[in-house]
Amino acid sequence: MAVFLLLAGVVVVGYVIFHNIFVKGAVCKSNVKLHGKTVIVTGSNTGIGKMTALDLARRGARVILACRNKQRAEAALASIKRESGSNEVVFMHLDLGSLKSVRSFAETFLKTERRLDLLINNAGIYMQGSTEDGLGMMFGVNYIGHFLLTNLLLDRLKECGPSRVVNVASLGHNFGKIDFNCLSTHKELGVGKSATDVFNIYCNSKLCNVVFTHELAKRLKDTNVTCYSLHPGIIETELGRYANSVFLMLLKPISMLFFKNSVAGSQTTLHCALQEGLEPLSGRYFSNCTVRNLYPKARDDAVAKKLWEVSESLCGLL
Repeated sequence: MAVFLLLAGVVVVGYVIFHNIFVKGAVCKSNVKLHGKTVIVTGSNTGIGKMTALDLARRGARVILACRNKQRAEAALASIKRESGSNEVVFMHLDLGSLKSVRSFAETFLKTERRLDLLINNAGIYMQGSTEDGLGMMFGVNYIGHFLLTNLLLDRLKECGPSRVVNVASLGHNFGKIDFNCLSTHKELGVGKSATDVFNIYCNSKLCNVVFTHELAKRLKDTNVTCYSLHPGIIETELGRYANSVFLMLLKPISMLFFKNSVAGSQTTLHCALQEGLEPLSGRYFSNCTVRNLYPKARDDAVAKKLWEVSESLCGLL
C-alpha cells in the first residue's frame, strides 16, 4: 500500500510539473495599458479569441469583436463587458468566408472608427467546404479573408502607428505545403475528404498564415507597423469545434489533461500584441511567448512573393 501511494504521489507531482511547463506554458508579462487604443479581434466570440478580447478590454482598449455569428457574438459581448467592466467593446459583423463581407466590414470600420492600433487575425476553422466566392473553406476563412482584411486596413494601421498585426497560425504549418497548381485549378490548397486530407489542407492554410506574415513584414519595412505569426498551443475548447460528437467524447479525457485552456492559449497572442521591444522581430513566428526558427519553406522569399500575388488576384486587389 505504501509503495502504491508513493508511486501515485510521484505520478501526481510529475504531472503537475509537466502541466505547468508543457501544457499551461508561458504567460504574457506585459503590463501595458491600452486606453485610447483600438483593437480588432476576429473570431472573438469564443475560445482564445474571446479571452484575448477580454484581456485587451481589461487593459482599457476599445475592442471590436469581428465575428460571423451574431447570436454568439452578442453573448460574448455581454460577457466581456461584464467581466472587464468596460463599455468600450463593440460587435461588428464579419464573415471571413465572404470577400463581400470582408470589404463591407472594412468600409464600415473605417467610416466609424478613428483609430486602429492592433489587428489580431485570430479566427479559424477546421472543416471542408467552399466559400461563397468558390474558394476552399479553410483557405478562404483561415487565410484569404484575413489577407484581404489586413490589406484593406493597412493605411489606418500606418496612420496610428506604432501598430501591430498578429496572425494566429499553428504548429501544423510545419506539415503544410502550398501547391500553386492546385490553387490555380481548384482555388483550394488540396483535394479530398478523408481525415488525412482535411488535416493536410488545414496545415496548408496555416502555412499560408506564416508565409503571409513573412512577406508582410518585408512590405512594411520602414513603416511603423510590425507583424507576427504564432502557434497558440493545442487548445482544449477549439481543437474539436467542428468534429463529430463521438470524436469529442473520446477526446475529452485527453484534452482535459494535456491541452491548454483558452486563457493559456491566448498568452502568445497577447505577447505578440503587447510585449515591448518586439519591433526588430517583425515577420517572425512565436510559440509559448518565445520567438522560434522556421523551416525554410515557411520563409521562402519566392514562395511568399508568389502567394501574395496569387492572393491579390483571388480577392481582387490587383
